[in-house]
Amino acid sequence: QVQVVESGGGLVQAGGSLRLSCTVSGLRFADTAMGWFRRAPGKEREGVAYINWGPANTHYAASVKGRFTISRDNAKHTVYLQMNSLNSDDTAKYYCAADRLMTNLLTGRAIHWGQGTQVTVSS
Repeated sequence: QVQVVESGGGLVQAGGSLRLSCTVSGLRFADTAMGWFRRAPGKEREGVAYINWGPANTHYAASVKGRFTISRDNAKHTVYLQMNSLNSDDTAKYYCAADRLMTNLLTGRAIHWGQGTQVTVSS
């Protein structure tokens, strides 16, 4: 059984930083593409950052590029999202997703999802 578990959310002041973690079990992590998504109240789900397996290519939403960094540690079956220069627009529940295919992540059709972790940025 595949499990995807996020952690690291919380309350942070505008301009601050947080690092989210997502640990996956039950699949070959090194062969899995990973992504971070978020959903703010009243808004649609947004893909934030993605990282492929192998050469670990990364992709970012324009809204976070230059502020967020996605990385992975295959030995720990964990993907991270370092979030810097946070602002109120970043307030959302953040979800981690896993799929063998990057295209499924990019189109929001990933197979495996976590329960999410809340990030709240106070101004």
